[in-house]
Amino acid sequence: MDMKLEVVVVPVADVDRAKDFYTTLGWRLDADVTGEGDFRVVQVTPPGSPASVIFGSSVTGQAPGSAQGLHLIVDDIKTAHDELAQHGAHPSDVFHDAGGVFHHAGSDARVPGPDGSYGSFLSFSDPDGNGWLLQEVTTRLPGRLDPAATTFSSADDLASALRRAEAAHGEHEARTGAADPDWPDWYARYLVSEQAGTEPPT
Repeated sequence: MDMKLEVVVVPVADVDRAKDFYTTLGWRLDADVTGEGDFRVVQVTPPGSPASVIFGSSVTGQAPGSAQGLHLIVDDIKTAHDELAQHGAHPSDVFHDAGGVFHHAGSDARVPGPDGSYGSFLSFSDPDGNGWLLQEVTTRLPGRLDPAATTFSSADDLASALRRAEAAHGEHEARTGAADPDWPDWYARYLVSEQAGTEPPT
């Protein structure tokens, strides 16, 4: 049975302030529903994400700001940093971990600068102090995705993948010394291999 992550609940003290913050980042507002008493549920979704975020009143017993280590995946960490900064999220500089595997809690062992796919991060917090991290993933590790179910969550995501395929295909044509009339097939194999973490076409 498939079990797909659908919603993450984030504890906040001021629902309207949190709503303004996340929608200003460009997150889609899916719902803002009130019930009896002070019950209120707000759902937002990050661009391109299959999972959403819920916050509100009487939706969690967690203390406001106690959610930490929430991860968002991007394919261009520098562009993501600039977009967050433009929207007032005050992101950290891009960093990688001194140990080279994932990252330590808090700001321990942070080394300035990127470190490729899976190794490049930045952090930011919402007004309550809930902590988010962005992780750059451009090429999935082997076995992480089913190549029969290759998908792109947005037009921007697909466009970025096509640009990477274009650059790789240019190197392919330079190696062969000839134009490739079957470039659509090559692009398709490259896009699938990149997502699935399998060997790209040569």
